[in-house]
Amino acid sequence: MIKEQSSLDRLKKQYEEFRKKYNLPSFKEMNENFEIEKLQEKETELIAREIRSLITEKIVSYLRFIEMLLNPSAGAPLFFLSLIKNIDLQEREMLDEVYSKLSRYEIKSISLDNSYDEKKEAQFISEFYKEWQEIKREISEIMNVLENCIKKKCEKKEKNYLG
Repeated sequence: MIKEQSSLDRLKKQYEEFRKKYNLPSFKEMNENFEIEKLQEKETELIAREIRSLITEKIVSYLRFIEMLLNPSAGAPLFFLSLIKNIDLQEREMLDEVYSKLSRYEIKSISLDNSYDEKKEAQFISEFYKEWQEIKREISEIMNVLENCIKKKCEKKEKNYLG
């Protein structure tokens, strides 16, 4: 009896061929960073485009989050306002830098949507994966600042309430 190959196994095999052709990160690394296993339910010949689309979704979600921090509007959650007050100039500059990096890749991604070129898609994936490693570090620093702001605000409320 022949065991049927799972959709995840097929995706891994398809990715492995693509990875070798363009010297890309492993499936595990890409999956941990961009959840490419979501593609297992899609049957596609354009794996490069599908992976870039997942990366772009992540870029867009981070851009929107940073936009709310840099330029809160009426739609931003109220707790953002107190967080923003506690972000200093250095952290704001870091947010601006991350925002700028992500914006460049969103624009690159949009231009790639116009015509499919596997080599250009692979180049985008490779470049962004490398850049993402630095962006992740910067975002972690920013998140630590925001978490500390929340803790300080909570501690201050507890002291005011209790004392």
